[in-house]
Amino acid sequence: MITVVLPLISILMMRFLGLLASLEMHDKMERVGPLIATGIFYLWLYVNIRSNSYLPTLYHVFVLGSTISLFVAFFINNFTKISLHTVGAGGLVFAFILLHQYSYGQFEIYAGSSVFSISTIFIIALIVFIAGLIGASRMYLKAHNKEQLYLGYLVGILGQLFAYNIIY
Repeated sequence: MITVVLPLISILMMRFLGLLASLEMHDKMERVGPLIATGIFYLWLYVNIRSNSYLPTLYHVFVLGSTISLFVAFFINNFTKISLHTVGAGGLVFAFILLHQYSYGQFEIYAGSSVFSISTIFIIALIVFIAGLIGASRMYLKAHNKEQLYLGYLVGILGQLFAYNIIY
């Protein structure tokens, strides 16, 4: 709810109030309002979960890293356009690399009484492939150039790395 539904409602409200020309937000200045609204919701989530000892510490890292990446992307967006899609993809890749470090190489999925075990290396390879597809599709649509994509990947990865260093 906090990371998808509420930011989506905020962005749709901005669109219907005429603050956004379109939901695609081609201009970097159109992204300012949605980035601020989304950043507030991510920060709200992190503040609410940071003292919850029932959640895995890596989840705290992932949420904090996502929040940091979002605010860094907001700052960079004021100077140059950055691919927000690749910010998310880069952060997800690095989050699963961290998960691999603490999961003994296996990711278990519980479905009723059955347990499916998947290699985290396979999941990382799949996510890297999907992250590449995201970048390729952004270039194909001519939404970004290579530098904007690389900057997005870098911000996503560094946000997770910075959060990991803060929490651990």
